[in-house]
Amino acid sequence: MSLMQSLRHWLASGLSLEPARVAPDGGGQPPLPAAPALPVVRSRRATIDGVELFWREAGPADGPAIVLLHGFPSSSHMFRKLIPLLADRFRVIAPDYPGFGHSSAPADYDWTFDNLAATVDRLLDRLEVRRAVFYMQDYGGPVGMRLAVTDPARVAGFVIQNANFRMEGVSQAAADVFMPLWQQNDDRNARQLLTAEMTKFQYTAGARDPDGLDPDAWTHDQATTLDREGATERQLALFRDYASNVARYDAWADWMREHQPPTLVTWGSGDPFFLVPGAEAMVRELNDAELHLFDSGHFALEEDAAGIAGLIRRRFLA
Repeated sequence: MSLMQSLRHWLASGLSLEPARVAPDGGGQPPLPAAPALPVVRSRRATIDGVELFWREAGPADGPAIVLLHGFPSSSHMFRKLIPLLADRFRVIAPDYPGFGHSSAPADYDWTFDNLAATVDRLLDRLEVRRAVFYMQDYGGPVGMRLAVTDPARVAGFVIQNANFRMEGVSQAAADVFMPLWQQNDDRNARQLLTAEMTKFQYTAGARDPDGLDPDAWTHDQATTLDREGATERQLALFRDYASNVARYDAWADWMREHQPPTLVTWGSGDPFFLVPGAEAMVRELNDAELHLFDSGHFALEEDAAGIAGLIRRRFLA
């Protein structure tokens, strides 16, 4: 019998794999204090649009929903610090887009932002999420805005964290990646953005304490997204399609002015790609918005999850 067969037999027989528990010796010692229980974060999977889609889910099923939309080159893993800070009250849903994290990457999938948003939209339909706050970081911005335009009634509010919708927010570094790709089909700079060195840079640049960051953040992104078979072609396709997001900036600004969603903008001010003036431009156009700058980088949750969670709770919990 193989080891796996033996273990399966053991589990099927109802035997416990846990060590035996030793009863206290009755020496009159007080019981040890229990640590606060952490919320359970469940790993979910479902097949949607031919994709084995992965998402993390936590919190009460009847709580107000918050949908966490990750950026590049990350996944729901980027929310690992935030989810436990919200899950006592919110129903938290954090998907991995197709081709990112633990979601599959079918060869025949159409790698556009329209399609990423459509797949997430169908996931939310399946989960019967009628109304939610949308947390948008980086790529989460164009995905979330497509969801909002498709179904405005679903939007209870926005948390916008280093997700840019304004030309004022585009840095020279971002332009140096995308403009050669769009104008001359020159992908040399874009390919550099897929390297392990640049993945680490995206986390450490602008951070107030780079040595305090968890290296699992960027090694996880590299391993589960960028180093997968076929990832270079998928990511370059999305880089090319990012032009469709810039083309929608004015339309999204019009949508925001028309619908006036309650909005919390939290921004790592050291972001080398998306600049603070882009955040300020968004806030100026909204009647019910607030801006909070953090001394951190593009992935502000790595250093400021507690502060951002506190703002979300204050803003969106009655």
